[in-house]
Amino acid sequence: MSIVEKAKREFIRVCNDRSLDLSRTIAIRPLLPREAIGDAQGDFVIREGKEHVIEATFDKARGQAFTGTPREWNGTLDELLSLELSDIGNRGIFVAAANAVLRSVGLATGTIHCRDEEPTNCGSEIAGQLETRFGFKRTGLVGLQPAIVKALISHFGPELVRVVDLNPDNIGCSKYDIEIWDGHTDLPRLAEWSEIGLATGSSIVNGTMDKVLRCFENAEKPLVFFGNTISGAAALLCIDRLCPFGR
Repeated sequence: MSIVEKAKREFIRVCNDRSLDLSRTIAIRPLLPREAIGDAQGDFVIREGKEHVIEATFDKARGQAFTGTPREWNGTLDELLSLELSDIGNRGIFVAAANAVLRSVGLATGTIHCRDEEPTNCGSEIAGQLETRFGFKRTGLVGLQPAIVKALISHFGPELVRVVDLNPDNIGCSKYDIEIWDGHTDLPRLAEWSEIGLATGSSIVNGTMDKVLRCFENAEKPLVFFGNTISGAAALLCIDRLCPFGR
């Protein structure tokens, strides 16, 4: 069973335990970059149009998810649970909606992306928290997030940081004094090299999270996910997560 299917199973349990009315509705819409991250300065994939943020509203609670296939969606909880999660667009809808619902019942926090100066400051905060927990260790980053990789390199030095990414425009390029490895083929190599893994939580939507988990489990290395996309699944499945400024 995939990680998103496990999250769905636990989400159904929460709905049953809380006796949620499955006829209650959820509304989802794509956000413009400025709606999602405000006036944040720097390189963010959302501004390049390759990633988008969708936002779900359930009662007064909001939940978001990064996805490459943004869609508007309006439906009931029952219809949400009927979505086929092998479809990447449906996974984004489910993840965003689950984040909103779990926020509404008090089980998920940081379901909304940080804004303005916070996305830039996030990397330094994550680097500091990793040092506090693990010390100065070789850190493998899954997903090129410029603010985070810059902060990791500044904090630990380029010799202790490696990155894999799926964007062919980045693979093989030298960025921030390190070469970007291929996220399709070099993930096991990254896990073996690393002493700690740090992975984007949007991997639960793009379908790569299971492979990431498997590679780091096989290498017997700790793995931490970051971001608001995975907030609900992290709460349901006790996944290690950092999101310093998530709202």
